[in-house]
Amino acid sequence: MIKKILFSVAFIATVLTSSVDAQVLKGKNWRVKDGVIVVDEPQRAKGQKSMLEFRAEPIKTVRVGFVGLGMRGVEAVKRFTHIEGVEIVGLCDKYADRVTISQNNLKKANVKPAAEYSGADGYKKLCERKDIDLIYIATNWQTHVPIALYAMEHGKHVAIEVPSAGTIEDCWKLVDTSERTRKHCMMLENCVYDFFELTCLNMAQKGVFGEVLHAEGAYIHNLEPYWDAYADNWRLEYNQKHGGDVYPTHGFGPCCQVMNIHRGDKMEYLTSVSTKSVNGLKLAQERMGSTTFATGDHIVTLIKTKSGKSLEIQHNTFTPRPYNRLYQLTGTEGFANKYPISGFTLRNKNVDRKSMPNIPTLDEHDFVPDSVKTTLLKFYQHPIHQEIEEKAKQVGGHGGMDFVMDYRLIYCLHNGLPLDQDVYDLAEWCCVSELSEISDHNNSMPVKVPDFTRGEWNKVKGLHFYMRGE
Repeated sequence: MIKKILFSVAFIATVLTSSVDAQVLKGKNWRVKDGVIVVDEPQRAKGQKSMLEFRAEPIKTVRVGFVGLGMRGVEAVKRFTHIEGVEIVGLCDKYADRVTISQNNLKKANVKPAAEYSGADGYKKLCERKDIDLIYIATNWQTHVPIALYAMEHGKHVAIEVPSAGTIEDCWKLVDTSERTRKHCMMLENCVYDFFELTCLNMAQKGVFGEVLHAEGAYIHNLEPYWDAYADNWRLEYNQKHGGDVYPTHGFGPCCQVMNIHRGDKMEYLTSVSTKSVNGLKLAQERMGSTTFATGDHIVTLIKTKSGKSLEIQHNTFTPRPYNRLYQLTGTEGFANKYPISGFTLRNKNVDRKSMPNIPTLDEHDFVPDSVKTTLLKFYQHPIHQEIEEKAKQVGGHGGMDFVMDYRLIYCLHNGLPLDQDVYDLAEWCCVSELSEISDHNNSMPVKVPDFTRGEWNKVKGLHFYMRGE
């Protein structure tokens, strides 16, 4: 009798759980399976091929068209005048006066004038030109994907500002179009080229931290002084409509590179917790008359990887805090931290004293002395920075990392090399936006992260920045 009762209870619990999974916890593009939210993953269509390690034909002179000449775009045009082997063919913005500003900047740099395009659909005429190799997109977030898709369909490589996509659907569109057209689709994530991050990546790849088990990144940046700078109030309106971590890639990208995501490991699932919106809602009420606001003032997302490692990212653009991208690496043999204080904690046995004989015995429970940090940063300087750091700091762009990003993009196109960031990086780093929103809206349930490589995440062994001749 007791067995029958227990069986009946178990049966009822199973039915109820299945009923909840099937009827209650189901969204437009996801379902619940074994207690985890699973988003739809389309199969690779016939005729598409993987873009892993993709090499396009070398381009001697990269002919570029710029779309979006606001805060980011106008500075990108200036930087490109300092890169050899580039021809700026076209300039496009919704507003013609912005095109004029960039045209004047070309004149100041003694660069020949570029063709001008403006209006909401001006980018289409630019993309339809036969004399352009690369479309560089720095428009508002809402227009990134349609412009990129149109450009690839017309035979152009594309580089898209962050975040390149805001939904899972758009991530798949970019992946599929890149695979089908055989055109590069790169996100312009500049923070992976920052000097501390790139040095830490080099240290990690040389085993200084042992096995990196956990990484943290963030975008904590009070935007109160900047909301007026976004044309037509587009950024605040985006936040008003979208929850989750709407801007994940600055802190996340460098962590994923260290973790070799889709180059030997992959993200399995994430869970997110967001605060309510207080300052964001107040701002939207004052500026837009809104009574609701989707983006919480602070959101935290935790991610588990296939190999048993973890990542954490945070987002906050509404409260008065110091700027912070976190960037922390926790390894079995050491630790790196960038914000608010940069430094390292290392085991003495992992210090190469043959190459750095003057390093004293270290306290393994504290940051190394500043003199040791300086020595480490110099000794482990990444080869890319060894090549271009001085010029990058002269040209500028967030301290020089923007120029390094642009330089590496053109370098790889010149030499027919795989790009440092591929379309799968773009999709993986951007998909966190919608996935974190889904998790947060469902009591922080775990959400499976799609495999945008479609099973090829372990094909490439480790991240590698290719150099000429490789």
